[in-house]
Amino acid sequence: MDLELRKELERFAENERENILRDIARLVAINSVEGESAPGAPFGAGPKAALDLGLQIAEELGLNAVNCEDHIGYAALGEGEDYLATITHLDVVPVADGWTGDPFTMREREDWIIGRGVLDDKGPSVICLYALKYLKEHNIPLKYPIRALLGANEETGMGDVEYYLANYKPPLFCFSPDADFPLVNGEKGIFHGTLRAKVALENIVDIHGGVAPNAIPAKAEALVRAEKLCSAGRVTAEASGEGLWKLTAEGVAGHASMPKGTVNAIGELVDYLLENKVCSGDEEKLLELLAALHRHTDGSGLGVQADDGLFDPLTIVGGVIGVEDGRIVQSLDSRYPTNTSGEQIAAGIRERAGELADVSLERDAAPFYMPLDNPAIQVCIKAYNDVTGENAEPFTIGGGTYARDFPNAVSFGPEHFDRPVPDFAGPIHGADEAACVSWLLEALKVYILALIELEKLDF
Repeated sequence: MDLELRKELERFAENERENILRDIARLVAINSVEGESAPGAPFGAGPKAALDLGLQIAEELGLNAVNCEDHIGYAALGEGEDYLATITHLDVVPVADGWTGDPFTMREREDWIIGRGVLDDKGPSVICLYALKYLKEHNIPLKYPIRALLGANEETGMGDVEYYLANYKPPLFCFSPDADFPLVNGEKGIFHGTLRAKVALENIVDIHGGVAPNAIPAKAEALVRAEKLCSAGRVTAEASGEGLWKLTAEGVAGHASMPKGTVNAIGELVDYLLENKVCSGDEEKLLELLAALHRHTDGSGLGVQADDGLFDPLTIVGGVIGVEDGRIVQSLDSRYPTNTSGEQIAAGIRERAGELADVSLERDAAPFYMPLDNPAIQVCIKAYNDVTGENAEPFTIGGGTYARDFPNAVSFGPEHFDRPVPDFAGPIHGADEAACVSWLLEALKVYILALIELEKLDF
């Protein structure tokens, strides 16, 4: 990278630091979890408010802001049908227990910011807007217009992108700042399903836990009939009168695609119920089925494990549990490689469940993989290495981003799975979700350089 350009990027990032943090805080203040659809707010009032504010920030930065019928929007630089794009999202997952402060009031601590969405994906959204501000202020020549797309339904269904691609021409190339650096050129398949028990509850009066199917829960609770129960491990037992006991399990939350290092509170609760022989007969057999899910995130407990040598092996977790019509309902989230499918996973779990439960398939997104010789990939990875001085190489992930829905796209930072984080910094989808300010500013420089160089390609 040219030395003068490097210095200019450094100056811009440092000069805009406080403005960037201010705008991230404004977006974090909005609880943009999906809500009830309403006229003008297809994904609920929260996502609508966040989208409106995101577009307002774009206008404040001197960019053209376009609202795509309240499903999605974008900040535009330049005009024309054939364009490049970034795509981020302004919706978030629900908040669970464990936060040490208000999730919707951004806090700063030791070069880190904490709040729901600071990393997934409101912080990166602001970074993309400021990347376009740089290009505008420095009169960077554009062969292709650029759009910073701002989604509003990534966490729960991607109806925003479905709408956009049905009504707007897709970009020639886009990258999604919703994953890890240096660059993700492949994503596992995603299976979402529901396990519905056929067995009626007896000693379990109620059981519930989790906030989202794609988040590993930090808390789960049950009300059960038993003579005497004691607290043990991560489960607290409290007498609730008339032979009833309230059980509360504490776990360690995280993203469903990355179960390593997490503790699923539902699994802790299920194990406690089995170890204390709270249930018997078919109710106990159902708990053993749930334990097979929660104890083995590689799917081996359910007989659905898979490994293709290209991606990491299959993972499967249960994020939300509840009771409907006197029967347990458990969500299923699997990230799978190329040698299986959502249909095969559902069929395997049905076979393991037998007469204990039904399994429905609600979403099946096949894996995607982009060859490394794609010129746009080479430009992006070079931009990252030029800014950081590293010699990093692309890799594949289990998470699902917008990239899989576009014809020519990758996910591109700003997270770093290989850099240490302080104890107070929580993960995406978890309590005290945190982002490193220096890393975000580094990403800003990477994205500016990548966009400058992408403009030189022939698509």
